[in-house]
Amino acid sequence: MPGRPAEREAEVAAREIHAAFRDYFARFVALSRRARERFARADWHGHQRDVLQRLSLYAGALCDLRSRLEATLGERSLDRLAWAEIKRAFEPLADGDPNPELERTFFNSVTRRTFGTIGVDRAIEFVAGEAYGTAGDADRHIVARYEARDETSDVILRILEDHRLEVPYRDAAADAWLVGLRVDDLLMRGAGSPSIEAFEMLRPAFFRGKAAYVVGRIRTRDATIPLILPLLHTPQGIAVDAVLTRTEDVSVLFSFTRSYFHVATERPRAVISFLESIMPDKPVAELYLSLGHYKHGKTELYRGLLRHLEQSSDRFEIASGDEGLVMLVFTLPSYDRVFKLIRDSFAFPKQTTRGEVRRRYGLVFERDRVGRLVEAQEFEHLRFRRDRFSPELLRQLRGAAARIVHEDGDWLTIEHLYTERRVRPLNLYLREVDRHEARLAVLDYGTAIKELAAANIFPGDFLLKNFGVTRHRRVVFYDYDELCLLDDCRFLQLPPPRFPEDELAAEPWFMVADGDVFPEEFRSFLGLPAELAEVLERHHGELFTPEFWRGMQERHRAGEVVDFYPYPPSVRLHP
Repeated sequence: MPGRPAEREAEVAAREIHAAFRDYFARFVALSRRARERFARADWHGHQRDVLQRLSLYAGALCDLRSRLEATLGERSLDRLAWAEIKRAFEPLADGDPNPELERTFFNSVTRRTFGTIGVDRAIEFVAGEAYGTAGDADRHIVARYEARDETSDVILRILEDHRLEVPYRDAAADAWLVGLRVDDLLMRGAGSPSIEAFEMLRPAFFRGKAAYVVGRIRTRDATIPLILPLLHTPQGIAVDAVLTRTEDVSVLFSFTRSYFHVATERPRAVISFLESIMPDKPVAELYLSLGHYKHGKTELYRGLLRHLEQSSDRFEIASGDEGLVMLVFTLPSYDRVFKLIRDSFAFPKQTTRGEVRRRYGLVFERDRVGRLVEAQEFEHLRFRRDRFSPELLRQLRGAAARIVHEDGDWLTIEHLYTERRVRPLNLYLREVDRHEARLAVLDYGTAIKELAAANIFPGDFLLKNFGVTRHRRVVFYDYDELCLLDDCRFLQLPPPRFPEDELAAEPWFMVADGDVFPEEFRSFLGLPAELAEVLERHHGELFTPEFWRGMQERHRAGEVVDFYPYPPSVRLHP
């Protein structure tokens, strides 16, 4: 058949893709495993380098594979019939792999990069989202079970000993006793007695930032309760820092605003099955993302969107909140994500470019998000039915994003967009909640900016509309078109006016270069009511001084890696 590769060529190409995936996955696991060594040596900068290296593995694997496939297929490398044959040859290889869902996503990445597929092409892509692995798999391979026959503290001590790292504990017995008290108190308050049947703990530890986490669950007669023990490397040895038993706290630990864990496991689906048991409301896509399998996380997000569109009838509409000058944002009322397109042109005073905006979103992907930056997933060539868009949104898309939005009969194709979890814009939230909740949100707004600064991130734009509030009432930042590193800024004192008229002038009375920032000006455009402005000034007034920002710059230049605690002070053992 003309244009169709010989059976042997299809099998060779399929084996090359399979081998490329296995090599990529082995490198991924090796870098994840090295987090244990980095933690033991307190090599935080080394761990940061590993984070960046692991993020680049996937794209590197695809790039290396492409040249090999071109050599194998020759002129047929862009023949869809050839790729349909390759897919058939690849399927049994993927099904025989311990991680078939990841391998199928890898194959799809190859074909989409080759053809720039619009929408879904079932002939050369794997579409079905089967659930591979079960909780039973997790029990059999990666879970240690501890029967609760002894005192709770004795069982906790055995768990700590089984998760011993290369550095000794500071005082494992004392920490086990404190953890046991917390667990027994929790069960006494909830059930009237510590009716524990067993502790079930994942064997691999989770590593992120400067902490390690022992992750598990408590089985009682009536419930499954999370149990996560964060470990810190102190000068005196490893110490248990906290006890997390609330689903809400665990969900925040695995939040879409945090960077990926490093977990040395060759069975990520089994780990995710276990995590689903302690976070039943967490989408499986977010769990894959949390383990660093961001391509398959995107795949699960997309499949989830397609399922939702099939099961719903509401229309995409312009998102609530103030209209952005750089991004056009829309949402589906029944769906928990927003969709963001870069506008064709930017109104004054924005002076950025499309490429610069994409670079800044890429920066967020690479940086430690410290629980304050909403993760954005980048998609290309998405195809939707046009009748799922409201007339007002269609008018906006035609007028503001015609370069990347194309209509073809009943269909609409978007060449490039980002999706993010939907949060409530802070400026709207403050109008909707009572006085107490508004004060808490403003306090957390200041804390969010400080934590971003501690991670060497400068938001660039402090307007309340660029921050949002999550369902756990945490303030996060989601507008990245002016985000940059602190190192890119010069924080300066505002020069005094030469004449009284200077303060009323539309233009500054002093020279301003690229990168110049005058923190005193932040106050003038926040638009907070007087009471809330006073709260922010009293608790976070240093944000309006160049000394605060210069001090953070000095800490970063000195090589300091700042501590972050992704859980509330109330759960810590040694605050």
